[in-house]
Amino acid sequence: VKVGGQPMYANKTIVDNAVNSADHTTLVAAVKAAGLVDTLKGKGPFTVFAPVNAAFSALPAGTVDTLLKPENKGTLTAVLTYHVVAGNFNAKALEAMIKSGKSKLKTVQGGELTLVKNGDNIIVKDAKGGEANITITNVSQSNGVIHVIDKVLLPQ
Repeated sequence: VKVGGQPMYANKTIVDNAVNSADHTTLVAAVKAAGLVDTLKGKGPFTVFAPVNAAFSALPAGTVDTLLKPENKGTLTAVLTYHVVAGNFNAKALEAMIKSGKSKLKTVQGGELTLVKNGDNIIVKDAKGGEANITITNVSQSNGVIHVIDKVLLPQ
């Protein structure tokens, strides 16, 4: 599987793969600013919904710059950990959850994400009603799985 023009290796961690993706430079910078590198290199397993650069660019002007300031580390950490779920949930597992009616995932941040199907697509809804499409599923990592999404998810 290629993400951001680069191969993703199942024997590397989430962070070690993400740093190579040209589509995830903003996410990687944010993970570093929040001090989450060691966590996401940890044993896991983690399921990460990884927004592309365009998703961060779509936020109101100045949002990313403001979040990256040291004094906003807590808010940045909350936003990023809202994209992470403990466990290894591939697309098949996510679809099974939706079919069974248990479509809510508790995030590492503590909030919930809601999963819905739209045709063949899985959509992730945040606490504020925002919706992100999963554009690339099942990017396997040594410590979990990444699903690439097209919007930044925001906690309550």
